Amino acid sequence: MKKAELVFIPLPSIGHIVSMLEFAKLLVHRDDRFSVTVLIVKLPMLEDSAVNTYIRSLSASVSESIRFIHLPQLDDPQLTSNPKTVFDATYLLCSSIEDQKSLVRNAVKQLLTQSESSTRLAGFVLDMLSTSMVDVADEFGVPSYLFFTASAAFLGLTFHLQALHDHQGVDVTELVDSEAELVVPSFINSVPARVLPAVLGEKQGGGSAAFLRCISRFREMKGILVNSFMELESHAINSFLEGTFPPLYPLGPILNLKHREHPDHDDDDDDTNMDIMNWLDHQPPSSVVFLCFGSHGIFPLDQVKEIAQALESSQYRFLWSLRRPPPKGEIAMPSDYTNLEEVLPQGFLDRTTGIGKVIGWVPQSVVLAHPSIGGFVSHCGWNSILESLWYGVSIATWPIYSEQQLNAFHLVKELGLAIEITLDYKFNNGQFVRTEEIENGIRNLMKNDNEVKRRAKEMKEYIRNTLIEGGSSHTCLARLIEDIITNIV
Repeated sequence: MKKAELVFIPLPSIGHIVSMLEFAKLLVHRDDRFSVTVLIVKLPMLEDSAVNTYIRSLSASVSESIRFIHLPQLDDPQLTSNPKTVFDATYLLCSSIEDQKSLVRNAVKQLLTQSESSTRLAGFVLDMLSTSMVDVADEFGVPSYLFFTASAAFLGLTFHLQALHDHQGVDVTELVDSEAELVVPSFINSVPARVLPAVLGEKQGGGSAAFLRCISRFREMKGILVNSFMELESHAINSFLEGTFPPLYPLGPILNLKHREHPDHDDDDDDTNMDIMNWLDHQPPSSVVFLCFGSHGIFPLDQVKEIAQALESSQYRFLWSLRRPPPKGEIAMPSDYTNLEEVLPQGFLDRTTGIGKVIGWVPQSVVLAHPSIGGFVSHCGWNSILESLWYGVSIATWPIYSEQQLNAFHLVKELGLAIEITLDYKFNNGQFVRTEEIENGIRNLMKNDNEVKRRAKEMKEYIRNTLIEGGSSHTCLARLIEDIITNIV
């Protein structure tokens, strides 16, 4: 019997590609009727060694049911022909992905020629920013499925914003950072415009228009796979029952809890990780507040000093992952500081010896799993939220970029699963969180009797049960599998 071949086209960013490929692993493990080919596009603005490390690790561990094809890198015509024009990052990403259509078309043609006797093309699985590839899937006469790496509530917001733009003529760029309150079906409460993703306000650089073009293709999907689950987002998920939406498949949490290797791994990293875990082993249970702000999480020096002063004043034990911004004007990933004393208040490291530890990159999921961790100050990336809930660790919100402000609002105001430090902080817009606000958030987070801690422990049980036989996500995956098989032409 021929296998059903799915072509995955992920965004080569660590926050997107991991959950998408973990889903590929889950699918082929669950049903041996499937095989997967992953097309890795090379985008200069997303050169991330963590992605390459993850792909190498995954390639070495997966079965023959998943294979990888690395597409050649194209010159970016936008940057080449308009070197002085300032484009928004989302605009560049969407444009660069669209330029890959011919490479994708040729790769799939070659794939079908090589495996004609053993597989039949069942469809494309696309990232939210690679939806232009629907056109290529249509050429091959197969359906497209969207893998949405964020929350169901955010997915609902994208449909709502598209409707405002298309049917009511609303200029969404004028909503961002305004005083408006939006009534969005996927949210229980009205959504303040100040927590909308910053990209929606990027009018001059083309980011808002590019993002709206991407989400305008969502309705063309045969199904939308979302990394969430009914017990977490019942209101948002049920909101899709009304209206003309593609079928929704809440399959989460889809996590890679074993991805522990530093992107630029060497033997010193093993020693550093061992030192971190050894330090945690010597702390009392639930006594340490963990601060970690994602793969792109950085702060200006003045803000770093405010965080340090808050930690020292709070007198709580802490583990702080502090990353160095790339040089000004360069598009690059954050790195580790070589001399922390240059950026921290004078004497801070000496005064906090024994109760605190400042580190660089850290295997986040490994730290969250440690029993000494009592709270997590997080940038509120969706994957980090799911990891924290998996281990029953309560969150204090400090969003930085992307849709994280919306996630923070969702956690605090809708789900009651987080303490607020800030909901609307956005890097590079001049905002500043004071020592007193940070310290107050940490104290509320670390209180043993708060409702958020109780809810986080409760959600830990739900999040694990949803994946086992009879659980909502386990059952939903079975429905998706049969629908994909039925949809094969």
